[in-house]
Amino acid sequence: MKKLFFTLVFISSLLQAQYKVVGTIQESEKYDYAILYKLVGAKQEFVQNTTIKNGSFYFDFDQSVASGMYRIAYNIKNGGFVDFLYNQEDVVFSFDPKDPVNSILFSKSEENKLYRKFLSAISYVQYTVDSLQVAYLKMPLESTETRYKQAVESIVAVQGTFAKKSAGMLVYPFINATNRYNAPAVTKSPNEYLEGIEKHFFDHIDFENKTLYNSSFLVDRISDYVFYMNSSNDLDTQIDLYKKASTKVINSIKNTEFKRDVIKFLIGKFASKKNLVLVDYLFESHFDALPKDTKNKVFKEKILSKLRTETGRIAPDFSWVENGKTNKLSELNDGENFVLIFWSSSCSHCTREIPKVYEFLKEKPTIKVIAFAMEDNDVMWKKFIVDLKGWHHALGLNKWENETANLYNISSTPTYFVLDANKKIIEKPESVAALKLIFD
Repeated sequence: MKKLFFTLVFISSLLQAQYKVVGTIQESEKYDYAILYKLVGAKQEFVQNTTIKNGSFYFDFDQSVASGMYRIAYNIKNGGFVDFLYNQEDVVFSFDPKDPVNSILFSKSEENKLYRKFLSAISYVQYTVDSLQVAYLKMPLESTETRYKQAVESIVAVQGTFAKKSAGMLVYPFINATNRYNAPAVTKSPNEYLEGIEKHFFDHIDFENKTLYNSSFLVDRISDYVFYMNSSNDLDTQIDLYKKASTKVINSIKNTEFKRDVIKFLIGKFASKKNLVLVDYLFESHFDALPKDTKNKVFKEKILSKLRTETGRIAPDFSWVENGKTNKLSELNDGENFVLIFWSSSCSHCTREIPKVYEFLKEKPTIKVIAFAMEDNDVMWKKFIVDLKGWHHALGLNKWENETANLYNISSTPTYFVLDANKKIIEKPESVAALKLIFD
């Protein structure tokens, strides 16, 4: 019986199919670890990690590993990663870290090999179509019109061929969703051409498809649409285009969790660009409208805290005691402009720069200074400010742990903020020279 039991266990273990994912990186001496993630919505979930040895890394996948799109991060510091499809088969590939997206080459994996062939074929014929459209706009010829129609027919043929080959495969929805709109005949103006692409951009993209949802595909297409399909040299027009594009994308998504993730993704992108108007718009018009159990208050607080001292924001309010009287930043009205300086008497840069600022501004009575000193105690501070008459002096104890300093995200001293009469931040000069340029 024991022999039979162990035999059954052995056979059962053999039936548990094992697949492998093997990657080879050129110039791999720069990288030590490979981290595997499963893409879920607009997020990535950690699966496992391994070491990179002699330019290669290896992951074992058993039957419990779900099919879908996975990401391998190999350069965390600089955001280096590669994505691949996994559908119960071995996946073996190599890539150049200088251009991982375009250089990746699959030696094993029918899913990925077919997808790469499709992308190569469709890119070639799409380039032909676009080139003919541009050529026609420069010189409208009947022969170009004819060649354009033929090229569009070639795209339809390539799309159809690969759609048939991928039927029933994991890669099918990706091939189907890559079907880009092309006008059946050449358009007569650049605006007409771009309007057609913009209008039909999402025609073949199913936001409810679970395979697309659990990949980078939808987020990549959303990013292309919002940030590259809608552009203008006029700032106000650009803001309006961003708003309309973001709203169109968000309203196209029915899945509440994915809608939330896309809103957070867009907010993060605009926050990185310090586009306060779009960040505020997305919070007020879309994020705040999400169901309560879906919203993440910590995310909102974190984003807004990082941006609260950016140019265009009203400077965060604070108060201090000066000559026995409590002053409040928002209530100061003795200047047409204000310079808020975070400094410390123990900072050598500060003790060199502050006197220069004082000499520069003492002949400019409409500019008032609030010098906020981040100190461990008031001993050196009291001595230093004797020569800085006419300034508002605020003492901030606990130095780097000071509440007001943290409110302003101060990470170095001196840090300068130039405010208008309403205490709106209008400039953030990084040196005395930059400060002088503003007022000169």
